[in-house]
Amino acid sequence: MENKRKKIVLAYSGGLDTSVIIPWLKENYDDPEIIAVAGNVGQDDELDGLEEKALKSGASRLIVADLTDEMVEDVIIPAIKMDARYETYLLGTAFARPVIGKKLAEIALREGADAIAHGATGKGNDQVRFELAIKRFAPDMEIIAPWRVWNIRSRDEEIDYAEAHNIPLKVSRETSYSKDKNLWHLSHEGLELEDPANPPKLDKPGFLEMTVSPMEAPDTPECIEIGFEAGAPVSLNGEKMKTALLIQKLNEIGGRNGIGILDIVENRLVGMKSRGVYETPGGTILYFAHRQLEMLTIDKDTLHEKEKLSIVFADLIYNGKWYSPLREAISAFADVADRYVTGTVKLKLYKGNIIPNGTESPYSLYSESLATFGDSSYDHAEAAGFINLFGLPERMQALRERDKLN
Repeated sequence: MENKRKKIVLAYSGGLDTSVIIPWLKENYDDPEIIAVAGNVGQDDELDGLEEKALKSGASRLIVADLTDEMVEDVIIPAIKMDARYETYLLGTAFARPVIGKKLAEIALREGADAIAHGATGKGNDQVRFELAIKRFAPDMEIIAPWRVWNIRSRDEEIDYAEAHNIPLKVSRETSYSKDKNLWHLSHEGLELEDPANPPKLDKPGFLEMTVSPMEAPDTPECIEIGFEAGAPVSLNGEKMKTALLIQKLNEIGGRNGIGILDIVENRLVGMKSRGVYETPGGTILYFAHRQLEMLTIDKDTLHEKEKLSIVFADLIYNGKWYSPLREAISAFADVADRYVTGTVKLKLYKGNIIPNGTESPYSLYSESLATFGDSSYDHAEAAGFINLFGLPERMQALRERDKLN
């Protein structure tokens, strides 16, 4: 039988797409064993009841892979060092996909699977991110992407299929936003958000999960202090902790102060524009703090080159090329560029705003004796010679034009 498969590993979240995919795979590939694999990347209570749901949907078992620390240490910290933003988006979904894809490949090879399946749509970025990671670690593995081949064309039709197959769902037709959550962020797409003219329902109960609307945040600012070593966040309010825990605590602090809500229309890899609302409270704070410390400790040439490369780096992450040689090379650059990005950053959080409150570093390049408007060690007279040399090309051009006119 052409479509016969014995064993398929499925990237499983328990959401609408992956829940429907289990019976669909069994119907269309001659009843293979389905091993559901959920990557724990810090989505908390979304993992509750997942095993029971996977088994009821037709999976033989559920494997939950704890990938949170790997995502933070191997992906998020290098991204923070590079200040990587894709069109202001802080790459939350894209951060998780490389480590999940790698783990899917490892499990499929270990289990002797015929194929790996995922629930990413043919319109989105995740299909590329998953599949490039899988190809890197299991280059000969077959990949099944149901959204690219089945006859289901909408979320309503998915719900129809789920109801016909008695698949338990947590969503309804009226509340089925497409969401992705991990330690770093929560994304919202679909329903009224598909029209950019519609405002996000920030005040609707249950819409925001990681943060609150700035209008509902406290009327007094909250002050925090973040410590960095060589570009990596290592402490919060003087307490050392691993970065994953630090992000978790900043999510709580930033969340209650309305930090990290982003409403954007972004350019997807496949070419279309897509509107999404993102919650990234802790990540927004960390990016802001890291930038404050970089301004103090990185020289001009390196900082400016870093700003250019950060766009390339973010594109690589967004486009699923985390395991590419270029990404590795830029990460090596970031490690060198950030070797002196050590110190503490003080911030005030107030109703969605992050306000600088003082930055210190033992490796600061700032010299008060040079920059002061008071009595300074700087010799103003030296500027004249510098300007003459710096402006020499312009002067020579002016002389040439004057001589030609004469």
